[in-house]
Amino acid sequence: MNLLVVEDDPTIGEPLRSGLEREGFEVNLVATGTDALEAPPADLVLLDLGLPDLDGRVVCRGLRERSAVPIIVVSARGEEIDRVLLLELGADDYVVKP
Repeated sequence: MNLLVVEDDPTIGEPLRSGLEREGFEVNLVATGTDALEAPPADLVLLDLGLPDLDGRVVCRGLRERSAVPIIVVSARGEEIDRVLLLELGADDYVVKP
């Protein structure tokens, strides 16, 4: 399974990639929304919302417009309105980072 991990913080992204690869996943780690939108197709997307160039909502909408790939938002933003909005934009699930 090929995963696209969109995470701009290397202290989170690198260990996440390492752990997922150890479990047998192929991981494409990108740090910007632009790179996420230009990435090759994936089987699953793990999407952080706090990106340096584009808002995660824009990335989620862009990914959803071109694909039915499952998108799981993994974000520190835990407000209910954020969760509802991202699910309405096409995310399949929303996980709040500890």
